[in-house]
Amino acid sequence: MDLAGKRVTVMGLGRFGGGLGVTRWLVSQGADVLVTDLEPAEKLEQSVAKLRDLTDAGAVTLRLGEHNVSDFTTCDLVIANPAVPHPWDNRFLRAAKAAGVPVTTEIELAIQRLPDRRRVIGVTGTAGKSTTAALIAHILKECGHTAHLGGNIGGSLLGAPVGPRDWVVLELSSFMLHWLDAWSPHVAVVTNIADNHTDWHGSFEHYQQSKQRLLEWQEPGDAAVLAHSSVADWPLRPGVRRVVLGARVFVGPLLIPGAHNQSNAAAATEAVLTLGIDGLDRARAARAASAFAGLPHRLQMVASRPTAGGEAVRFYNDSKSTTPEATLFALRALGWDPDSGARGPIHLIAGGYDKRAELHPIAHSAGSIAGLYTIGATGDRIADLRETACGRAEPHNVVRCGTLEQAIREIVPRLRPGDIVLLSPGCASWDQFANYEERGDLFTRLAREAAAGGR
Repeated sequence: MDLAGKRVTVMGLGRFGGGLGVTRWLVSQGADVLVTDLEPAEKLEQSVAKLRDLTDAGAVTLRLGEHNVSDFTTCDLVIANPAVPHPWDNRFLRAAKAAGVPVTTEIELAIQRLPDRRRVIGVTGTAGKSTTAALIAHILKECGHTAHLGGNIGGSLLGAPVGPRDWVVLELSSFMLHWLDAWSPHVAVVTNIADNHTDWHGSFEHYQQSKQRLLEWQEPGDAAVLAHSSVADWPLRPGVRRVVLGARVFVGPLLIPGAHNQSNAAAATEAVLTLGIDGLDRARAARAASAFAGLPHRLQMVASRPTAGGEAVRFYNDSKSTTPEATLFALRALGWDPDSGARGPIHLIAGGYDKRAELHPIAHSAGSIAGLYTIGATGDRIADLRETACGRAEPHNVVRCGTLEQAIREIVPRLRPGDIVLLSPGCASWDQFANYEERGDLFTRLAREAAAGGR
């Protein structure tokens, strides 16, 4: 669609500007843009301020605090936020389709404008997809190639100067994949699959089907890197190369801890090798991976507190952990052994928005760590699960905190030399925070204050 002079409705501005990138790009294409959001202006103050130049110029109109059906039925195009709950039942999107108005998403617009799908690597999975996607881009850049990171990480690619010989790495969530139609990347990477986002999808089956759309339209000569036994037998189209990682992998020494990050690095390495780039062999890719410092909010050590005559206390921010499986990955990465019969040195902060995920694994971990401190909407449920399993004989081991601030207050007096404080919530952040970054930033500040107080 030539967008010049077209009326476009952007559904969802967001408190942290999720709709800013596509709005600015649409204006650059000559479109007349209306941005609508259910949140009122006072809750969107920062995002509104970043559009002030366009609204003052009359290029963008805002409708905040409500949606109006006519905005979806009298325009030429609707750009929906892919995370809109149950889009198949959303009355505004259904009204648009009934009126013959096309509905798309920012990621679809970006993909349509990429110069060559054969230079696109797509990554999805329940856990590890952000790190794996970032690792792929890092390896390519370290080996002298231009690589753009986008999708669910790295920002919008709309308007980015992607050249015909550049590589594009996309992290794609289940929400994004639900919207994509008749497109798959040249190389598809799936890290793993476990129950997640049931509140959005309605069932694990729908969630898995959305993830499988990454592979659905691959072509002969493409490759699928399947990095976990849970996805190893996913169906592929004829002529697509299947690369399955073994149960135990070791790429080499990494700056990021844990066996799960070895798996992420192995998936990234295999993805890069399938591209067939001259001079980029396994040894060179492994050397590049070994220099990857990791991503913020993903097992990021943010503070260290010295102790008198003993090993320092370390604070790890793993706010990106939004599933119980991710929490277990983090615990194992920091040396947790659930079968040792002894309590390890980890003080775990867990809990958050209720996605209706199975939380027993987090509750069960309390038996082999220094302490479990629950926060957020699921905090009491996690604590209840632990108490139901073992009675109330361990009240010192599970502490109902409610907030991050209270969790740190409870933990600090209990710290001993060599202990680890780990924020790995296993739940989304939306009950108390706008996103996992805000949650991780608060933890980082509290951890550094606690560390400074111990000096």
